[in-house]
Amino acid sequence: MAYDPSNIFAKILRGEIPAIKVYESAQTLTFMDIMPRADGHVLVIPKAASRNLLDADPAILGAMMADVQKVARAVKAAFAAEGVMLVQYNETAAGQTVFHLHMHIIPRFADVALRPHGGAMAKPEALGEHAAKIRKALAELPEV
Repeated sequence: MAYDPSNIFAKILRGEIPAIKVYESAQTLTFMDIMPRADGHVLVIPKAASRNLLDADPAILGAMMADVQKVARAVKAAFAAEGVMLVQYNETAAGQTVFHLHMHIIPRFADVALRPHGGAMAKPEALGEHAAKIRKALAELPEV
């Protein structure tokens, strides 16, 4: 199927829908997931139109993964997480609901269950606080 420029993430990129932004590079935008599976759950999306991993330009994927690594390090530090989980869905059968390539970064703790995928919306104030913690951690990250 063809990329649909009316998807919600394309609208966020164009500024038509608000998002709580965490990080932006020339290639990607990172923002808070409004239905987080854990506190600190963010999404990294490429600015280039890509429906999912299967149709993305390999150069875009490379740039995206560099930003995913950077943001994942900051998320882990910001929430003193024991680990981070990366999730990326491709096509409806795999659970993809927004057809713009995106990577979920979710801080993880042993023996702490995740909230359901597509569950309750978080309060904007809480998401703003979480974004501020991640931005602070990004500013403090040592260069790799």
